[in-house]
Amino acid sequence: MANNFNRGGAGMGGMQNLMKQAQKMQEEMAQTEKLLEEWEIVGTSGGEAVVVYMNAKKIIDGIEIDKSVIDPEDEEMLEDLVLAAILDGYKKADEVYNEKMGKFNMGGLGGLI
Repeated sequence: MANNFNRGGAGMGGMQNLMKQAQKMQEEMAQTEKLLEEWEIVGTSGGEAVVVYMNAKKIIDGIEIDKSVIDPEDEEMLEDLVLAAILDGYKKADEVYNEKMGKFNMGGLGGLI
């Protein structure tokens, strides 16, 4: 019975170590989340005729449109250019997000967290 108790004690130390590692990972994730909120992504279309500014969490905070692409007779073209710039920004934001947050992939912990 004493052997089981000793093993349990060692297991508790391992559990404390695991909890410390999890807390450290949470702190790093919070820092990375803040970085992603501050990271500026620029999406473009039409040779930069439309420029969309967003962060790496895909929050758009600005759009610039060159007057040369504003044609009152062709609203659809402008809509397409704006959408294309947003999608370009989203693609770039996904790349940054995956690069920065990929190291926190929870699958490697066997689903414990």
